[in-house]
Amino acid sequence: MGPTAAGKTDLALELAKRHPVEIISVDSALVYRGMDIGTAKPSAATLAAFPHHLVDILDPTEPYSAGSFRDDALALMADITKRGKIPLLVGGTMLYFRALQHGMAELPSADTDIRAKLDAEVAEHGLTHLHQRLKEVDPVSAKRIHQNDPQRLQRALEVYEITGKSLTELTAEQSYSLPYTVTKIIIAPFDRAVLHKRIESRYRTMVAEGFVDEVKALFNRDDCHPLLPSIRAVGYRQAWSYLAGEYDEETFIYKAIVATRQMAKRQITWLRAQDDGVWFDSGEDLPIVAVNQYLTEQVTQLNNNA
Repeated sequence: MGPTAAGKTDLALELAKRHPVEIISVDSALVYRGMDIGTAKPSAATLAAFPHHLVDILDPTEPYSAGSFRDDALALMADITKRGKIPLLVGGTMLYFRALQHGMAELPSADTDIRAKLDAEVAEHGLTHLHQRLKEVDPVSAKRIHQNDPQRLQRALEVYEITGKSLTELTAEQSYSLPYTVTKIIIAPFDRAVLHKRIESRYRTMVAEGFVDEVKALFNRDDCHPLLPSIRAVGYRQAWSYLAGEYDEETFIYKAIVATRQMAKRQITWLRAQDDGVWFDSGEDLPIVAVNQYLTEQVTQLNNNA
């Protein structure tokens, strides 16, 4: 686990060389075919040598949710362990990690009338107003959901208006336990400035490698539009706006870098709440030796306790 640009994929590949693992991607954008450069998707050669589950499984027009991920991941984990290997879940979509470990609350279907009312509230008062409303009825979710995240803000309020209960309450009522022993490895540059520089460098490299052309291929499709979850991914929505003529290339790059840094900040905030996570600094070099030693100790301990 870790924020974007922390080195998660590179570390996973090194661990796959040393342990009998199979990699399961925990990334809401890597599931889509044709979205390669902007997602930092491993190369075809890397995927051939080290297969990643849940990569390139959908067209960008197809929906994929945390619930879908949980179902797919659990099925894969059962198959992997049945074959005597260890599931290694790697990625930065924290909602997916949460759904896998703690389950999904049974939530009501969308209500078009309530959605329309919430859309009208946003249009009139802005997202800050919606976030304040959520603070009043569900402060725990309000702390977790960023005030500039319209989809999750509206969904949380929609659930409350339909059921009279908050997302936090509904989740607490659910009884679920992941039937696996979990070891959480969290990597990140401990110096935030290093992460910021890495994000900017990586994004400018993506643009140099043809990221805009990748998005243009989606932009020119009749069935793609900016409201799709795939196109709303950080970096893609800014490139889409650039292609739509909303701003020039340098502004698009700047906005994408800022949005990526904001995403990394949210990821780190979530990761800091993982009391059972073990942190490793990936600021200068990948902590391969330290992580490998830690995992070896964990496996030895589990075998001794078996």
